[in-house]
Amino acid sequence: MKTFQIKQKMWSLGGKFTITDEAGLPSYEVVGSFMQIPKTFTIYDMQGKQISQIQKKTWALLPKFYVNLSDGSSFFLKKDLSFFKPHYTIEDLGMEIQGDFWDMNFRLLKDGQEVASISQEWLRLTSTYNIDVYDDQYADLVISLVIAIDYVKEMEHSAANSSSN
Repeated sequence: MKTFQIKQKMWSLGGKFTITDEAGLPSYEVVGSFMQIPKTFTIYDMQGKQISQIQKKTWALLPKFYVNLSDGSSFFLKKDLSFFKPHYTIEDLGMEIQGDFWDMNFRLLKDGQEVASISQEWLRLTSTYNIDVYDDQYADLVISLVIAIDYVKEMEHSAANSSSN
């Protein structure tokens, strides 16, 4: 089992931050593109090997975010047509999601077996996500999924703030 923690300071100008393990040691580095359209986030392990890349599709009626993993697999988050609360669907993940991924409180299951749990700590100045990965082979996918969901949430938050001004 591996445990990771993400402290949200990721939406800084360049979007560069580190994901730590249970001992507080760096495990992944996330680098956001600067002044690039579409904005991308690339995740690296601490040896500098690319793990995944997250990118928003530029010309789509409803937002769609692609996550391409270094092993050649991919999945995406797409916004569903909804009128009151934002609703997204995760497709091609190959796992079942139990819980509320929008509020970062969910479990991932593969063939009925729990492979990871994700939770958000609410009583902190910055968002903090705790990630427990029970099957190490899914660590890269789970980290990429959490970063993608948080990126989508930040895009929704920014859009809501700009429309209310």
